[in-house]
Amino acid sequence: MKTRIIPCFIIIVLLSPAVSFSQMITGVWKGKINRQKAEIKIIQNGDSLTGTSYYYESPANYRRYSIKGYFDANTNEAVWWDDQLLEEKSGKYSLSTPGKVPLLSRADFNCPGGSKMMLDGKSGKVYEDELKGDVRLDKTDDGSFEDEWDFVIDNYLVGANDPYIIDSISSLRTVPFQPQTETEQLQEQKPVIVESPAPKKEIPKEEPGPVVRDAVPVKPQTIEEKFVARKKVLITEIPVTGDSVELRFYDNAEIDGDSISLFLNDKLIFQHIRLLGSAYTIKLPVRELNATNELIMVAENLGSIPPNTSYMVALVGDKRYEARLESTEGSSAMIRFLKKE
Repeated sequence: MKTRIIPCFIIIVLLSPAVSFSQMITGVWKGKINRQKAEIKIIQNGDSLTGTSYYYESPANYRRYSIKGYFDANTNEAVWWDDQLLEEKSGKYSLSTPGKVPLLSRADFNCPGGSKMMLDGKSGKVYEDELKGDVRLDKTDDGSFEDEWDFVIDNYLVGANDPYIIDSISSLRTVPFQPQTETEQLQEQKPVIVESPAPKKEIPKEEPGPVVRDAVPVKPQTIEEKFVARKKVLITEIPVTGDSVELRFYDNAEIDGDSISLFLNDKLIFQHIRLLGSAYTIKLPVRELNATNELIMVAENLGSIPPNTSYMVALVGDKRYEARLESTEGSSAMIRFLKKE
């Protein structure tokens, strides 16, 4: 007889009224995403999802991302994406580079029978419209990696599901991992050679001349400094409802190397976004938004054809909003999202 896949919420109703849906999806999931071995730690906080994703070849060769997402109770679908690279580790004899590209995943939450739980769906690059890779994950009690979410998962049913606790742990992961440059790696590997001091020579004294100071090089501004210094120009206001807001960014003119960063309510959420003819897509969980929210587009460069311009499409439920954003060395474009209760 063919095994029937039953949505998990039906099992929950039959088993116990005290068990909630969020308690079912919160936990450790192992399997493969886009043909890579993956371990995902998912924590549900209301309608939103947070946690970490590991893409690995072995415990000594992996990349770890923070994740964001949401759960749609109407379709029984979990959606999450790799937000920030937190850690990477490479073994001496590693043959692959797991997790090199951050992914967006959509998966149905199913219970095929007994205590087995599955997430099955599709995955792909976060800025691509079509997801072509497969998601095949099973819930497990045997994780391969330890991190800050283990406490929440282990104690979720006895108080660790408190939104304050979950938000506090999320705030600890605000600094993204910065890989070493090749120069820094070579400097670390360069041996230190200690030489015996040469005998001192008598140097004839010279009359002091005018003091010549070396020119101090101007340090380039960080993206945070550019955000603070530049004027914010309001482009439009967009009402938001539902579970999430999908934003798509394109180069508004000739593809000339424009690169941008995005700040939401004064916090850097995405950087090094290269504007192309194809969309760079992000999603904002509505639950995590304030009543009034300001999304600022800051130009990292002006491309070969200034100013830096982008075309943004916002999808809110069945409504579509469009805006043309322009950023220069003196100004940044601002979109205001108004949350409707």
